[in-house]
Amino acid sequence: GSFKVWTSHRQEKRKGFIWRVGSREGGEGDLINCGAAKIDSDRKRKNDSISSEDRIAKDKERGRERERDKSKKRSKPMASGDKVRASHILIKHEGSRRKASWKDPEGRVIMNTTKESAIAKLVQFREDILSGKAKFEDIASRHSDCSSAKRGGDLGPFGRGQMQKPFEDATFALKVGDISDIVDTDSGAHIILRTA
Repeated sequence: GSFKVWTSHRQEKRKGFIWRVGSREGGEGDLINCGAAKIDSDRKRKNDSISSEDRIAKDKERGRERERDKSKKRSKPMASGDKVRASHILIKHEGSRRKASWKDPEGRVIMNTTKESAIAKLVQFREDILSGKAKFEDIASRHSDCSSAKRGGDLGPFGRGQMQKPFEDATFALKVGDISDIVDTDSGAHIILRTA
C-alpha cells in the first residue's frame, strides 16, 4: 500500500499565541507554540531597559508613599465619640475563657468560682463605690482579675472594635463618670467606670 501524508494546516490566534496544528494520517497532530518565544523576548527586552537602580529607586519611593499614607491615617484627629477611656473591675469565673489571672496564675480559685458568685461580688463592690465606702481604683487594685489592676483598673483609651462587643457597647453607652451595671463577656463579669 501507499502511504499518504495529510498536508493541511491551520493557524489560530489565541491569547497572543499562534498555534499551528498539523496532522498526518494515522498519527496525532503536532502542536507548536510559535508565539511564546516572541513574548518572552519582548518581556526580557522591556525588563532590560529598566535598570536595577531604577527598580530600587521605584521600590523605595513606593515604600515612602505607603509610610506617608499610614502617617496621615495615624495623625488624623479622632472625631468625637471615636474613643473612650475606662477603668474596670473583672471577676473571672468557671465560665471564663482564660481561667488564670495575675492573682491566681494556676486558676484554682477562678475554676471554683461560679458566675453567680462573681456577679454577687461585683454587685457588692458597685454598692460600696456608689455609697462612698470605697474607691473604684482601690477595689480594682485589690480584687480585679485583669492585669489593669496595677493601674487601678485603667484600660486607657480605646475605640470601637478593640474590646469584646458587650464591653464596648456598655462603655460607649455610659456618660463620663458613670459606672455600669454588671457586664458579662467571655473574659468574665465586669463593672466599668467611664473616665473619658
